[in-house]
Amino acid sequence: QVKFVESGGGLVQPGGSLRLSCAASVSAFRLLPMGWYRQAPGKQRELVARIPSASSPTYADSVTDRFTISRDNAKKMVYLQMNSLKPEDTAVYYCNRDPPYTNSGTWGQGTQVTVSS
Repeated sequence: QVKFVESGGGLVQPGGSLRLSCAASVSAFRLLPMGWYRQAPGKQRELVARIPSASSPTYADSVTDRFTISRDNAKKMVYLQMNSLKPEDTAVYYCNRDPPYTNSGTWGQGTQVTVSS
C-alpha cells in the first residue's frame, strides 16, 4: 500500500524558513521521481519541486532559488527546505510521486504552511 506522511509545516513570518519532511511507504522508492506539491485555498494543486531518482532537481519558477528538495533513499524520506518564505507560499504541502499515482488515496494529509506577520 502506497502512503506518504508529511510533516514540518507551521506558522512563519515572511522571510523565515521551514523544513518539510515526507515519509514514504512505497516499493522501490529509490527508483521513483518524487515531488512536493502545494494547494492554496481556491487553487489547484501544483508541483513546486521535483527530484528524480538519479538526476538534478527542478523547481517551479515561483520557488527557484528559495526552495531545495532532497531525498534519503535509505530512509525513504523526501525533504523540502524552504527559505525566504513569502505570504504567497501559504498552502497545504504534499509529497507524492511525479507524476502522482492515479489512485487518489495515495495523497497524505499534507502539512499546512502559513506565512504571515
